[in-house]
Amino acid sequence: MADAERLLEEVSTYLKTQDVEYIRDAIEFSRLAHEGQMRHSGDPYVTHPIAVARILTPLHLDVQAIIAALLHDVIEDTPITAAQVAERYGTPVAELVEGLSKLDKIQFETREDAQAENFRKMLLAMARDVRVILIKLADRLHNMRTLGAMAPEKCARIAKETMDIYAPIANRLGLNDFHHELQELSFKYLHPNRYSVLSKALKVARGNRREVVNKILDSVQRRLAEQHILADVTGREKDIFSIYKKMQSKSLAFAEVLDIYGFRVLVEDIDSCYITLGALHGLYKPIPGKFKDYIAIPKVNGYQSLHTTLFGPFGTPIEIQIRTHEMHKIADAGVASHWLYKSGHDSINDLHQKTHQWLQDLLESLSQSSDSAEFLEHLKVDLFPDEVYVFTPKGKIMSLPRGSTAVDFAYNVHTDIGNRCVAVKVNFELVPLRSELKNGDRVEIITAAHAKPNPAWLGYVTTSKARSHIRHFLKVQQSGESSQLGERLLSQAFHSLGLRLQDIEETQWQKLLRDTGIKSKQDLLADIGLGRRLNMVVARQLAQVNDAQNGEAPVASVITIQGTEGMAIQFAKCCRPIPGDPIIGVIKSGQGLIVHTHDCTSLRRGRSGEQWLDVAWDKNINRTFVVSIKLLVSNQRGVLAKVAAAISDAESNIENINFNNEGEYTALYFTLEVSHRLHLARVMRSLRRIPEVVRIIRVKNSV
Repeated sequence: MADAERLLEEVSTYLKTQDVEYIRDAIEFSRLAHEGQMRHSGDPYVTHPIAVARILTPLHLDVQAIIAALLHDVIEDTPITAAQVAERYGTPVAELVEGLSKLDKIQFETREDAQAENFRKMLLAMARDVRVILIKLADRLHNMRTLGAMAPEKCARIAKETMDIYAPIANRLGLNDFHHELQELSFKYLHPNRYSVLSKALKVARGNRREVVNKILDSVQRRLAEQHILADVTGREKDIFSIYKKMQSKSLAFAEVLDIYGFRVLVEDIDSCYITLGALHGLYKPIPGKFKDYIAIPKVNGYQSLHTTLFGPFGTPIEIQIRTHEMHKIADAGVASHWLYKSGHDSINDLHQKTHQWLQDLLESLSQSSDSAEFLEHLKVDLFPDEVYVFTPKGKIMSLPRGSTAVDFAYNVHTDIGNRCVAVKVNFELVPLRSELKNGDRVEIITAAHAKPNPAWLGYVTTSKARSHIRHFLKVQQSGESSQLGERLLSQAFHSLGLRLQDIEETQWQKLLRDTGIKSKQDLLADIGLGRRLNMVVARQLAQVNDAQNGEAPVASVITIQGTEGMAIQFAKCCRPIPGDPIIGVIKSGQGLIVHTHDCTSLRRGRSGEQWLDVAWDKNINRTFVVSIKLLVSNQRGVLAKVAAAISDAESNIENINFNNEGEYTALYFTLEVSHRLHLARVMRSLRRIPEVVRIIRVKNSV
């Protein structure tokens, strides 16, 4: 096997002779384990693990990682066990291989569930040992390089997963070469026609623009030599996917994308970076707004460089990156620079700490995801962080994904700060919590002891950390409120049976929990409150009452509505009931109790699978309710001001207003806050006194 010999040659350049022999043994072990297995391309399967190991050798990964790469499929695809691997090559190697094995033995309902659990396992293993993800990325890279042997549908599915998850992970870990190649290959299989057309166009453009590129390269080298700056200057062609993204984002044709070439300048130290920048700005004029300083404020993956775009000869934009040789090493190897350079340098150690912290934060957020769709959503959100840099009141720099709001910032500082935030000052001025943060903003969060997350925040937060903590809080809150409602519903059912809930002994509760497989009494009550279980059925199970024992028809008691039950009881938006309206309750599975007016048209549609309950308003309600009214007014100057004043005089608040012109008249639609039906009548009487008001009605049965 020529590839095996090449692998041994490559590892011998940086590993001890004894380690090289261990790897030779692992190659043979892998070959025997996979004997008879073939890849879709027709090659012996062992060529794949050898290729994966070779992808890792430029990063100078240690002997354990190289052996794990050679054996990464043996537990999953052969009779070899983890214990056998541990016995032969040590526990660390076995743990790496186990972290790379999929969960194929567990049966999942959907492909999405299986994918989510595989990623969850991979991230947990990655948090323990980052070598797991380095091997996994190398595995995915080789699979992408040889994807052509697969069916087109499978190619597209694997390419999408790579584009969505693996390429962003490589980017987040600072593995630039992995990131760009994974993106390029994914694009090739996701959009084969576009890739082919752009690839041909790029070959033509390469020949046409060679003279311009050489001229720019010569002039840059000459200018730096004049300034006595020692530098290595190289030109590089942008990859096809980068060009495609620019065409898509700016709606350009290929001929309009002039900057398909970029230039990189490597210098000795940080001071030389800024001197070089000045020299090049003197050579070609910079394009305003196209300068980024990632040296003063590094990217979260440790990347440092100066980026500038200049007006070159013939009006061609030139993208230039300026960085030190050490920054270039980290830019290429990212978190793997630890193995590549064996350096105790602060920037590499700091990168490892940031990576570990990112993994911990990611796992904390993902651990609160209750289902696979939510898990994958959080993961994808966290992996696309086009950063914005903001400052805390003490001057600490904080990196957030672009589009982040003040609420994202609050949760990034601390979960408790996020849960209790009520207002925010950006650059010393009060702004709404939904305000999008910009580079350089100074952000100060104002908190209150009794504040709690608002469900509306989910509509504008960007980070997975904020989203998962808000959802977790709301689920806990809903569970608590639903269990209280469930207890009231169960008590009502017991009353119908002529019994009392308080008389049920603990042994009866425990028996029912065992029979139903529910963890706790609170969970059972929450299920009743959310409509997942019928209160009468649970009451009969608890009391061990059957229809034969209970000959008389049960007399249902009435649930009183206080209006302060929170998320467990909702007021239907179709009819907007208010105290004083005759009402009825409907238990909807997963939503809890929804209160409608008796004459609500949506109830007449006879929805199946819902439990109807008798409900009544509590005598002591101290809150406002939303109601809709429609006014038809003649088109006179100042009529809207008169209407608003009358509503205010009747001690009501306007929540929303819409209008529709109907010739000589205008229909005004108000959403008001009132305490009860009598309060609404008082508001309407006040409005009828206005001469311009022709007609006034309460709007019901419209969503």
